[in-house]
Amino acid sequence: MTTNMGKIDRGLRLALAALLLIWAFATPWAASPLLHWIAVIVAGVFAVTSLAGNCPAYSIVGLNTCPRK
Repeated sequence: MTTNMGKIDRGLRLALAALLLIWAFATPWAASPLLHWIAVIVAGVFAVTSLAGNCPAYSIVGLNTCPRK
């Protein structure tokens, strides 16, 4: 699996995943079970793609934010 995400993109995704988890578990805004689980799932996807350094959606559209070596 090739890396197609740069460090800034990965960091932003990880930060957004953390914010979504905080929103889902620590605020009354996500009182709806549907919104809660959507936020948890999206946070999980963001965290996994950030840690792996590869985004399947980027591969589909041909996007690459990783600097060339």
